[in-house]
Amino acid sequence: MFRILVSDGLQENAINKLLELGFEVIDEHYDKEVLGEKLKDFEALVVRSATKVTKDVLEKASGGKLKLIIRAGVGIDNIDIYTAHEKGITVKNTPNASSDSVAELALAHMFAVARFVGTSNYTMRNGEWNKKKYEGIELGGKTLGIIGMGRIGKALANKATALGMNVVYNDAFGKQDDIKYEFLELNDLLKKSDFISLHVPYDKENGSLIRKEELELMKDGAYIINCARGKVVDEKALLEALDSGKIAGAGIDVFAVEPNTNEALVNHPRVSCTPHIGASTMEAQDRIGEEVVSVIQEFFS
Repeated sequence: MFRILVSDGLQENAINKLLELGFEVIDEHYDKEVLGEKLKDFEALVVRSATKVTKDVLEKASGGKLKLIIRAGVGIDNIDIYTAHEKGITVKNTPNASSDSVAELALAHMFAVARFVGTSNYTMRNGEWNKKKYEGIELGGKTLGIIGMGRIGKALANKATALGMNVVYNDAFGKQDDIKYEFLELNDLLKKSDFISLHVPYDKENGSLIRKEELELMKDGAYIINCARGKVVDEKALLEALDSGKIAGAGIDVFAVEPNTNEALVNHPRVSCTPHIGASTMEAQDRIGEEVVSVIQEFFS
């Protein structure tokens, strides 16, 4: 019988399905100091974002049974994939499950910053009636620049097109023949877009993709949405651009430090913020659970 450690929780239906398939499932979170030793007794580990599978953890797990690590989500930056591969451990994620939920949240932030939804909600609760102050803009007819045209980027492009937006994109793999939207080099996309939405991993070697220089290239009064990874955007530079009015608004679901410690950014009147809930829909979580089961079943079959 193969043993699976579910470190950060998983849908009950998925756990029950694994039990039905004959796997032993332990749903328990271990601190980093003891996780490595515990992993010696498991063939597979399922994590979300809370558990950090570092080199130290994997070194301690050496000589054990661990063969598979699954990130129940898209990003795998909390897993040292290089050390895992060196030790013959396969690393998988669930890239298909949350594309629509993240794309919808990106759109929600676009609406929120374009129409002052968060700010007006807050001020109304304080007894203010700032009807004339909150003149927003419509999304229809605006240019949306998508940086990272993977599954989430494509899902967002389709939804934005339905709203009448003009979609352009940039991707690390260059122009893709199967994508109908216009490809632009990064600097050209920054200059042309009214809204920019990021859907790329954080590059530890090169640092933030959007820094002061990139923000300065953007249109005056443009908007930026980050539902990817916090460090993809330089938070200090973004805050300065918001303060100066260069950037009209920002929708942020991810932060350089989580839980967030940048109070100046989240309390900014032109920021719409959420606590990393891109994949937090009932539908996405069900799909993630199903995909985790599928990966495990296929790997151990």
